[in-house]
Amino acid sequence: MTTTFAPPPTERSRVNRAEDRGHYDHATIHAIVDAAYLCHVSFVDERGPLCLPTAVWRVDGHVLIHGSNGSKMMKSLAQGAPACLAITHLDGLVMARSAFSHSMNFRSVVIHGTFEAVPDADKTEVLHRLMDHLAPGRRHEARAPDRKELAATTVLRMPLFEAAAKIRAWGPKDKEEDMNWPVWAGVLPVHQTRLTPLAEPGCPAETPAYVQQWATGT
Repeated sequence: MTTTFAPPPTERSRVNRAEDRGHYDHATIHAIVDAAYLCHVSFVDERGPLCLPTAVWRVDGHVLIHGSNGSKMMKSLAQGAPACLAITHLDGLVMARSAFSHSMNFRSVVIHGTFEAVPDADKTEVLHRLMDHLAPGRRHEARAPDRKELAATTVLRMPLFEAAAKIRAWGPKDKEEDMNWPVWAGVLPVHQTRLTPLAEPGCPAETPAYVQQWATGT
């Protein structure tokens, strides 16, 4: 992943613990967001603090989520409740010579801010972009949302301004006195694998090219 130096946009977004792992450039942050299908959104409403998983995608300089108009989360966020959105990809388990020095390799992004509702005039296009994110080409085959479905759906966006990435991508960092401890040390890599698509009964016999490409990661 190519990165360029950029300062943290705000003090709240600064990575303080292991600050050398912090990245604030758009390219790094966008790449981590674009590799995700799920995020966790934290906020506070009348029930207290909540952290909920939901689908996520990016359109230009915003991160987007969507849900039913009846969702308490969507209602709270649409009203401007301060929020924090987090994405994490686990890349490996780091096995050190001492239990204390074990770690994990990961790529993460944390975004602070407030959500705003996507205007009705833009809702169809940003939902098409969700289809593009799930499987490029899908938007041209799946039935687009009708007027009733669009009216029942809230789409929210948050600027990717107050955002910070944190990355660890190396082996164990053992204490010098542990270097001769007779135990295996290294990294157990973790990778998300795309498996063979499972077609529903009644589907066309021919598998679309974009489904084949998704399965192979091309």
